[in-house]
Amino acid sequence: MDAVDHGAAEFVDRKRRQLLVRATSTAGGLALAGATYPFLESLAPSERARAQGGPVAVDLTKIAPGTLATVEWRGKPVWVVRRTPDVLARLQTVRAELADPDSQVSSQQPKYAANAARSIRPETFIGVGLCTHLGCIPSFRPDPDSLQPGWPGGFYCPCHGSKFDLAGRVFKGSPAPVNLLVPRYSFESGDRLLIGRDDEGDAK
Repeated sequence: MDAVDHGAAEFVDRKRRQLLVRATSTAGGLALAGATYPFLESLAPSERARAQGGPVAVDLTKIAPGTLATVEWRGKPVWVVRRTPDVLARLQTVRAELADPDSQVSSQQPKYAANAARSIRPETFIGVGLCTHLGCIPSFRPDPDSLQPGWPGGFYCPCHGSKFDLAGRVFKGSPAPVNLLVPRYSFESGDRLLIGRDDEGDAK
């Protein structure tokens, strides 16, 4: 009778050990999966990261003449300025004060923006809102004399004093070495702008 009870006890004990091993293995597997999933998720690009590489659409009807709107493209601020006839006239008066009035530094704009207005359509300026000195974000100072007497309106970098006109052209004597960058862009329609895409396709 004792032998039978001993064998039964060993059988039950063996079953318990097998059950514990399975339970431990399952728990360990679940823990590993739980730890691995966030790691794998961190390797996958987020929707935001994927979106930063593509073009950004802008509805120009929402930007009033004389004002600036900022959109994000590839993690950078991009300005869209609706210039008035008065602003366009003032662009012609500051040529002698500019370091590169004719956009000779070709890396700073596509060929279609290498003109006095630095744009496809004179009334619409598109530029990356980062100073070409050390990457600070300049302030928008569109009104004449708002920065100093004789100021024609433009952009002023508060970090080190670089100045740009309302076509993003740098003034002589500024720490910034070149004009503001004009990204590739195109017009899908009269009032719809695509930043990051032109006739050549998406910007590389």
